[in-house]
Amino acid sequence: MLVPNEGNKSIKCSCGYVLRQAKTVKLGEKTDVAKKVEVIDKTFEVLPKTDAKCPECNHNKAYYWLAQTRSADEAETQFFRCVKCGNQWRQY
Repeated sequence: MLVPNEGNKSIKCSCGYVLRQAKTVKLGEKTDVAKKVEVIDKTFEVLPKTDAKCPECNHNKAYYWLAQTRSADEAETQFFRCVKCGNQWRQY
């Protein structure tokens, strides 16, 4: 990576190489606006699945995650989201 050398008008590399010619240096960051991320499926879930019975539709699969909702010396709360209907519930 090339960085400006403090005190004089030169550029130095992170490997130790120093460009000794005086040059006008412009520092900046290029961003490619044309490269955008397109979301194709908004319902894509990254949460793990488990066997849990939904209290609304009685489906047997649900996504789950853990969260610390109480003090640190108590167990975390397990949250579920039904794969079929999207109903959410928790288990202490």
